[in-house]
Amino acid sequence: PSNKDSDTTDFSKDKELASNSPKDDSLLEELMHKLTLAQGEDETEDGFEKPSIVELFKTNFTKLCANFISYFSNANSQKDQEGYTLEKIGDCYKNNQFQSVITMVGAGISTAAGIPDFRSPGKGLYHNLAKYNLPYPQAIFELVYFLKQPEPFFQIARELFPGSFHPTAAHYFLKLLQEKGLLLRHYTQNIDNLERTAGLPEEKLIEAHGTFYRSHCVNCKRQYTLDWMKEKIFTTDVPLCESCGCVVRPDIVFFGEALPAKFYNYSAEDFGKCDLLIVMGSSLTVEPFASLVRSVKRDCPRIVINDRPVGHTVGISYSNHSRDVFIEGSCDDGCRKLAATFGWTEDYERLLDEKHITA
Repeated sequence: PSNKDSDTTDFSKDKELASNSPKDDSLLEELMHKLTLAQGEDETEDGFEKPSIVELFKTNFTKLCANFISYFSNANSQKDQEGYTLEKIGDCYKNNQFQSVITMVGAGISTAAGIPDFRSPGKGLYHNLAKYNLPYPQAIFELVYFLKQPEPFFQIARELFPGSFHPTAAHYFLKLLQEKGLLLRHYTQNIDNLERTAGLPEEKLIEAHGTFYRSHCVNCKRQYTLDWMKEKIFTTDVPLCESCGCVVRPDIVFFGEALPAKFYNYSAEDFGKCDLLIVMGSSLTVEPFASLVRSVKRDCPRIVINDRPVGHTVGISYSNHSRDVFIEGSCDDGCRKLAATFGWTEDYERLLDEKHITA
């Protein structure tokens, strides 16, 4: 795909949002503002007309219809097919049927490292945000709120900063896939940098929601390194640009921002080549990441490792005639089962011993 070497997100809206962010924090006013935009008033953003309520309805209705068609088409096509099991997955591997494996992961892959996921009752990240007196938990990851009040974001960033945690057994399974020459690409929703720490090379890694690995000034766009951000984040309340004095933010994707161009450029080609999809620790509810599971070929098996079944809204099915295989439990335990399925237990345990990872 074109522009493959570009791993940057367009941050041109930062300064405009900073200057135009609403001064009144009233949720009612914000809601009315959003409703006004939805009614199709003549407002623009960066030279583009905002979609009318009719256009929004047509777009979402079309997606809904596509989801229904895909669901029933998959159900009908699978009725007379033999479903996949872990044993069958192992047989396919032994017959050299898997050469281009894609992995997709969410926060669940990092919980064993001590990083909370978002939604677990009583212990997830959203639950832990209560002490920051936010208007609502998601506000800490909204750009407008961040530009007005960046302190809460950097408070929690200190707790979750890359380098404070270590890769898990599941992260090293990804590394083993790459060493075996089977990993086409790894797609992650996480910003914890643990895939890089585990040794995945840049060309194999798609950080769909951005990364702490790089940072930039919201005003002059000066770039900063992970080491610079680490020093500032633990010695100041808010990291400030050395050139213009404005806030420096990590290159993560805040709610409402576009995903990195690299995500779209690679996914457009990767998923058509995929012959085995492995999903770990993701709720498969956040778009457009979740719908990537639909992009593989109809005969491509999909393995889901999670503490509960997920993915029904994006066409994942766990019937006896399905191409989808569910491994219930932690990501670490699921990866050990996969390693055994592929006959890699000895190699996997040797790698974990080298990295001082215990069960």
